[in-house]
Amino acid sequence: MILFQCDYNEGAHPRVLEKLVETNLDQTVGYGEDEHCAHAAELIRKACGDDSLAVHFLVGGTQANMTVIAAALRPHQGVIAAQTGHINGHETGAVESTGHKVLALPQKNGKIDASQVAELCEAHLHDASFEHTVQPKMVYISNPTEYGTLYTGKELEELSAVCRRYGLYLFLDGARLGYGLAAADNELNLPLIARCCDVFYIGGTKVGALFGEAVVMSNEELKKDFRYLIKQKGGMLAKGRLLGVQFETLFEDDLYLEISRHADRLADKLREAFVEAGFPMLVESRTNQIFPILPDTILEKLGHDYGYTWQERVDETHSAVRFCTSWATREENVDRLIADLKRLALSV
Repeated sequence: MILFQCDYNEGAHPRVLEKLVETNLDQTVGYGEDEHCAHAAELIRKACGDDSLAVHFLVGGTQANMTVIAAALRPHQGVIAAQTGHINGHETGAVESTGHKVLALPQKNGKIDASQVAELCEAHLHDASFEHTVQPKMVYISNPTEYGTLYTGKELEELSAVCRRYGLYLFLDGARLGYGLAAADNELNLPLIARCCDVFYIGGTKVGALFGEAVVMSNEELKKDFRYLIKQKGGMLAKGRLLGVQFETLFEDDLYLEISRHADRLADKLREAFVEAGFPMLVESRTNQIFPILPDTILEKLGHDYGYTWQERVDETHSAVRFCTSWATREENVDRLIADLKRLALSV
């Protein structure tokens, strides 16, 4: 069985493992206050072009989302997100468990826009019973989105502007950020993201690390006392240097983007093969997630040898599914899938 279900089927990039072994017996202080975390944070600030940024390392994406949102919001406040946003649909109510409501908006290809945020805020401000409803205080977006799509530079700047107009924080979930930055049609870069967002994170778990996300903060209000919240939410790793070593390695010699380009290239190759075989995409994207629409009969046969994720029913006989490449995907496995796909397409 060859798995294309997600981008964390494998362990970690060999260079990350080598660095962990090399530093294994080094003695360092704990809780992320070691020299490896400090150096990794320095490399991230340099990549973002801003020495004032605060950088904190957490273990996983759900933990990062929950901790950031809980730290930013007061008890009566909520976070705006797309209906398909990870915090709304795939985190078992982690944000709600902290007492903060997710204010879900309709999405288009996984994205929300500035006009939707403005409309929600205006409705709240002009509601005679506004004090009886949850106050919006943060906007949460993912880049890439759950559909592998990307925000344009204009869209991100417009969201940033509307957040500043209404006094909202802008939070970007970057669990797959590397695959977005490396995509052929990408318009964003780390300096732009750091300038537009109050807080974002750089995903490591899905992009070459064993585990770990780097939370990056530009907003001074959010920086204050954040480590208290990391500890309270169970995110302060005693052996914090394990996170620092990994991001230190990923951000040396452009490794983070190099391995992301590998995943995107193989996803492009796979995408083209599906289309050439006559199977359209549910959503157009150039990142490492693709969403082909196939007959259920072909999906059943592919499922004997390949792992994929069911996405949604399209009609009585067709379904949209997700195939996901990663930094570790082998080209020969992609070629094997393409060969089997072509063979099955001839039987339709």
